[in-house]
Amino acid sequence: MSFLPIDRVHGDHLVDRKAVAALPRGVAIAPPSAIVAATDAPIEAISYRMWLGRLVAEVTTAKGTRLFDASTGLMLPAPTARQAESIVRSAWRGGARPEATVERIERASPEYRGTLPAWRVAFNDPDSTRVFVAADTGRIMAVRTGTWRLYDFFWGLHIMDWTNHENFNTPWLLAFAIGGLFLWLGGAVLLYMRWPKRRRRSAGTGA
Repeated sequence: MSFLPIDRVHGDHLVDRKAVAALPRGVAIAPPSAIVAATDAPIEAISYRMWLGRLVAEVTTAKGTRLFDASTGLMLPAPTARQAESIVRSAWRGGARPEATVERIERASPEYRGTLPAWRVAFNDPDSTRVFVAADTGRIMAVRTGTWRLYDFFWGLHIMDWTNHENFNTPWLLAFAIGGLFLWLGGAVLLYMRWPKRRRRSAGTGA
Protein backbone atom coordinates (compact mmCIF):
# COMPACT_ATOMS: atom_id res chain seq x y z
CA MET A 1 0.00 0.00 0.00
CA SER A 2 2.93 2.32 0.63
CA PHE A 3 3.78 2.31 -3.08
CA LEU A 4 0.45 3.92 -4.02
CA PRO A 5 0.31 7.75 -3.65
CA ILE A 6 -2.64 8.57 -1.40
CA ASP A 7 -3.78 11.41 -3.69
CA ARG A 8 -4.07 8.94 -6.54
CA VAL A 9 -5.92 6.50 -4.29
CA HIS A 10 -8.42 9.26 -3.48
CA GLY A 11 -8.84 10.04 -7.19
CA ASP A 12 -7.72 13.66 -6.83
CA HIS A 13 -6.07 13.47 -10.26
CA LEU A 14 -9.48 12.78 -11.82
CA VAL A 15 -12.00 14.71 -9.70
CA ASP A 16 -11.37 18.05 -7.99
CA ARG A 17 -13.38 17.95 -4.78
CA LYS A 18 -11.53 20.79 -3.05
CA ALA A 19 -12.39 23.63 -5.43
CA VAL A 20 -14.65 26.22 -3.75
CA ALA A 21 -16.38 28.94 -5.77
CA ALA A 22 -16.38 32.42 -4.25
CA LEU A 23 -19.73 33.82 -3.18
CA PRO A 24 -20.93 36.59 -5.51
CA ARG A 25 -21.07 40.16 -4.27
CA GLY A 26 -24.22 42.23 -4.16
CA VAL A 27 -26.62 39.28 -4.22
CA ALA A 28 -29.72 39.66 -2.07
CA ILE A 29 -29.93 36.93 0.55
CA ALA A 30 -33.18 35.96 2.21
CA PRO A 31 -33.24 36.49 5.98
CA PRO A 32 -32.68 33.35 8.09
CA SER A 33 -36.26 33.71 9.38
CA ALA A 34 -37.55 32.83 5.90
CA ILE A 35 -35.55 29.61 5.93
CA VAL A 36 -36.70 28.85 9.46
CA ALA A 37 -40.30 29.27 8.39
CA ALA A 38 -39.80 26.82 5.52
CA THR A 39 -38.37 24.03 7.66
CA ASP A 40 -40.31 21.53 9.73
CA ALA A 41 -37.59 20.83 12.31
CA PRO A 42 -35.24 22.86 14.52
CA ILE A 43 -32.24 24.15 12.58
CA GLU A 44 -28.80 23.09 13.76
CA ALA A 45 -26.63 24.85 11.18
CA ILE A 46 -26.85 27.00 8.04
CA SER A 47 -24.01 27.47 5.55
CA TYR A 48 -23.94 29.25 2.20
CA ARG A 49 -22.13 28.02 -0.91
CA MET A 50 -22.29 28.02 -4.68
CA TRP A 51 -24.01 25.02 -6.22
CA LEU A 52 -24.43 24.61 -9.98
CA GLY A 53 -23.90 28.32 -10.51
CA ARG A 54 -26.41 29.51 -7.90
CA LEU A 55 -26.13 30.60 -4.29
CA VAL A 56 -27.74 28.09 -1.94
CA ALA A 57 -28.11 27.66 1.79
CA GLU A 58 -27.26 24.23 3.13
CA VAL A 59 -29.49 23.71 6.16
CA THR A 60 -28.91 20.95 8.68
CA THR A 61 -31.74 19.85 10.98
CA ALA A 62 -32.41 16.85 13.17
CA LYS A 63 -34.16 15.26 10.18
CA GLY A 64 -31.26 15.68 7.78
CA THR A 65 -29.74 18.24 5.43
CA ARG A 66 -31.48 20.05 2.58
CA LEU A 67 -30.69 22.82 0.14
CA PHE A 68 -32.55 26.15 0.04
CA ASP A 69 -32.50 28.97 -2.47
CA ALA A 70 -30.45 31.62 -0.67
CA SER A 71 -32.31 34.44 -2.45
CA THR A 72 -35.87 33.35 -1.68
CA GLY A 73 -35.44 31.08 1.34
CA LEU A 74 -37.49 28.35 -0.36
CA MET A 75 -36.52 24.70 -0.17
CA LEU A 76 -35.06 23.30 -3.37
CA PRO A 77 -35.98 19.89 -4.77
CA ALA A 78 -33.51 17.13 -4.03
CA PRO A 79 -30.71 16.91 -6.62
CA THR A 80 -31.67 14.85 -9.65
CA ALA A 81 -29.59 12.33 -11.57
CA ARG A 82 -28.89 14.92 -14.27
CA GLN A 83 -27.76 17.47 -11.69
CA ALA A 84 -25.52 14.88 -10.01
CA GLU A 85 -23.84 14.20 -13.35
CA SER A 86 -23.41 17.95 -13.95
CA ILE A 87 -21.78 18.33 -10.52
CA VAL A 88 -19.31 15.55 -11.24
CA ARG A 89 -18.51 16.73 -14.76
CA SER A 90 -17.83 20.25 -13.50
CA ALA A 91 -15.26 18.77 -11.11
CA TRP A 92 -13.79 16.35 -13.68
CA ARG A 93 -10.12 16.88 -14.43
CA GLY A 94 -9.32 13.61 -16.19
CA GLY A 95 -8.96 15.15 -19.64
CA ALA A 96 -11.32 13.47 -22.10
CA ARG A 97 -15.02 13.49 -21.27
CA PRO A 98 -16.00 9.81 -21.05
CA GLU A 99 -19.56 8.56 -21.16
CA ALA A 100 -21.31 8.14 -17.82
CA THR A 101 -24.26 6.35 -16.33
CA VAL A 102 -26.03 7.54 -13.20
CA GLU A 103 -27.69 5.26 -10.65
CA ARG A 104 -29.37 5.97 -7.34
CA ILE A 105 -28.14 3.79 -4.48
CA GLU A 106 -29.96 3.24 -1.20
CA ARG A 107 -27.70 0.73 0.56
CA ALA A 108 -24.08 0.81 1.66
CA SER A 109 -21.52 -1.42 -0.03
CA PRO A 110 -17.81 -2.17 0.36
CA GLU A 111 -17.19 0.47 -2.33
CA TYR A 112 -19.20 3.21 -0.63
CA ARG A 113 -20.30 3.56 2.99
CA GLY A 114 -21.02 7.27 3.09
CA THR A 115 -24.19 9.38 3.15
CA LEU A 116 -27.26 7.61 1.77
CA PRO A 117 -29.14 7.82 -0.46
CA ALA A 118 -26.62 8.88 -3.07
CA TRP A 119 -26.11 9.10 -6.81
CA ARG A 120 -23.38 6.95 -8.33
CA VAL A 121 -21.92 8.42 -11.49
CA ALA A 122 -20.00 5.68 -13.31
CA PHE A 123 -17.59 6.77 -16.03
CA ASN A 124 -16.49 4.60 -18.93
CA ASP A 125 -12.80 5.46 -18.53
CA PRO A 126 -9.69 3.27 -18.13
CA ASP A 127 -9.84 3.65 -14.31
CA SER A 128 -13.53 2.65 -14.13
CA THR A 129 -14.11 5.76 -12.05
CA ARG A 130 -17.18 5.88 -9.80
CA VAL A 131 -18.15 9.17 -8.18
CA PHE A 132 -20.72 9.28 -5.38
CA VAL A 133 -22.85 12.38 -4.85
CA ALA A 134 -25.05 12.84 -1.77
CA ALA A 135 -28.70 12.89 -2.81
CA ASP A 136 -29.60 15.55 -0.23
CA THR A 137 -26.78 18.11 -0.49
CA GLY A 138 -25.36 17.44 -3.95
CA ARG A 139 -21.85 17.20 -2.54
CA ILE A 140 -19.27 14.81 -3.93
CA MET A 141 -18.73 12.31 -1.14
CA ALA A 142 -16.30 9.77 -2.60
CA VAL A 143 -14.32 8.85 -5.70
CA ARG A 144 -13.51 5.23 -6.47
CA THR A 145 -10.98 4.17 -9.10
CA GLY A 146 -9.02 1.08 -10.04
CA THR A 147 -6.18 2.33 -7.85
CA TRP A 148 -8.53 2.69 -4.89
CA ARG A 149 -9.87 -0.85 -5.41
CA LEU A 150 -6.34 -2.25 -5.45
CA TYR A 151 -5.49 -0.31 -2.30
CA ASP A 152 -8.72 -1.40 -0.62
CA PHE A 153 -8.03 -5.06 -1.48
CA PHE A 154 -4.67 -5.02 0.27
CA TRP A 155 -6.13 -2.98 3.13
CA GLY A 156 -8.71 -5.72 3.65
CA LEU A 157 -5.90 -8.29 3.74
CA HIS A 158 -3.96 -6.11 6.16
CA ILE A 159 -6.77 -5.90 8.74
CA MET A 160 -8.15 -9.36 7.81
CA ASP A 161 -11.66 -8.15 7.11
CA TRP A 162 -12.56 -9.93 3.90
CA THR A 163 -16.07 -8.44 3.57
CA ASN A 164 -16.29 -4.75 4.46
CA HIS A 165 -12.57 -3.94 4.77
CA GLU A 166 -13.08 -1.74 7.84
CA ASN A 167 -13.33 -3.95 10.95
CA PHE A 168 -10.17 -4.06 13.09
CA ASN A 169 -11.65 -6.59 15.53
CA THR A 170 -12.08 -9.64 13.35
CA PRO A 171 -11.37 -13.04 14.98
CA TRP A 172 -8.61 -13.63 12.43
CA LEU A 173 -6.78 -10.43 13.33
CA LEU A 174 -7.17 -11.04 17.07
CA ALA A 175 -5.92 -14.62 16.71
CA PHE A 176 -2.84 -13.59 14.75
CA ALA A 177 -2.15 -10.72 17.17
CA ILE A 178 -2.32 -13.03 20.19
CA GLY A 179 -0.24 -15.64 18.37
CA GLY A 180 2.37 -13.02 17.53
CA LEU A 181 2.49 -11.94 21.18
CA PHE A 182 3.13 -15.51 22.36
CA LEU A 183 5.82 -15.97 19.71
CA TRP A 184 7.52 -12.80 20.90
CA LEU A 185 7.38 -13.93 24.54
CA GLY A 186 8.79 -17.33 23.61
CA GLY A 187 11.59 -15.72 21.62
CA ALA A 188 12.40 -13.34 24.50
CA VAL A 189 12.67 -16.29 26.95
CA LEU A 190 14.91 -18.26 24.58
CA LEU A 191 17.10 -15.23 24.00
CA TYR A 192 17.49 -14.73 27.77
CA MET A 193 18.34 -18.40 28.30
CA ARG A 194 20.96 -18.38 25.54
CA TRP A 195 22.49 -14.99 26.36
CA PRO A 196 26.34 -15.36 26.27
CA LYS A 197 27.03 -13.93 29.76
CA ARG A 198 24.42 -16.19 31.33
CA ARG A 199 25.90 -19.25 29.59
CA ARG A 200 29.44 -18.41 30.81
CA ARG A 201 28.17 -17.90 34.37
CA SER A 202 26.36 -21.24 34.31
CA ALA A 203 29.47 -22.98 32.99
CA GLY A 204 31.64 -21.47 35.73
CA THR A 205 29.21 -22.53 38.45
CA GLY A 206 29.23 -26.11 37.15
CA ALA A 207 33.05 -26.20 37.30
